[in-house]
Amino acid sequence: MRRENRKINRKNTNDKVITYGLLGTAVLVIAIIAIMTYGDIKSNSNKYANLEKNKMNNISNDIGNTQSASTQIGKTVNEVENQNVTNTSNETNTMGDSNKINTNEIANAINKITQNLNKTKNTTTKATATTTTTNENKGPSFIKPVQGDISKEFAKDQLIYSNTLEEWTTHMGIDIKAEEGTEVVATENGTIKSIKNDPRYGFVITIEHENGYQSVYSNLQTSEDVVEGEKVEKGQIIATVGRTAAFEAKEEPHLHFELLKDYEQVNPQELIK
Repeated sequence: MRRENRKINRKNTNDKVITYGLLGTAVLVIAIIAIMTYGDIKSNSNKYANLEKNKMNNISNDIGNTQSASTQIGKTVNEVENQNVTNTSNETNTMGDSNKINTNEIANAINKITQNLNKTKNTTTKATATTTTTNENKGPSFIKPVQGDISKEFAKDQLIYSNTLEEWTTHMGIDIKAEEGTEVVATENGTIKSIKNDPRYGFVITIEHENGYQSVYSNLQTSEDVVEGEKVEKGQIIATVGRTAAFEAKEEPHLHFELLKDYEQVNPQELIK
């Protein structure tokens, strides 16, 4: 009986030991799991905290940018323009050296262009002057058709007294005093355009010259030295002085001489050399 009780007691004791052992093991396992779970939770908490911190920083930066934009928007137009001018001025100062070089290059280019224009202008002026001189040299150079003093001058725009007509009238040429029979020469190279006996001016010879000029010799004695269409040279004898002009019959012997440019009378004294 006692032996059985002892067996039963031993069995109970062993059961308790096993039970307690299992409980201890279970508690230990739970403790380990709890520690590990806490570590993960803490790690995740740190990560979450860092994420939240980064979010807060981003939000702060956004707020700063928003404030800067708000400040810019809040500026007046004048403030913005002044700021732009300042920025432009700073950029210009930064580029100062390169701008100076560009300015010098531009100035040099302008100077060269100006010099070329001046050279062209001078060349054109010289060419024009040369052409004008050449044309003048090619033009008629008149000489006096007969030697003697001028007794009556050219009077196109004023009146002079005529002894023959006994009235004041114009005078479209010059009268050169010369004795009857004095030789009359061509005042310039040309072609005999006409020879006629005019009832007012007597025997008249007209010579056609270059550049639209004509010379007219009146009050001649004869006109037998030349014929119409004949080419004459400067200084060549074409006639002699006479007294055949009815309009100047009371004047002393002379040659009435006229010069025309494009069929209009001009003052011979201004062209005779």
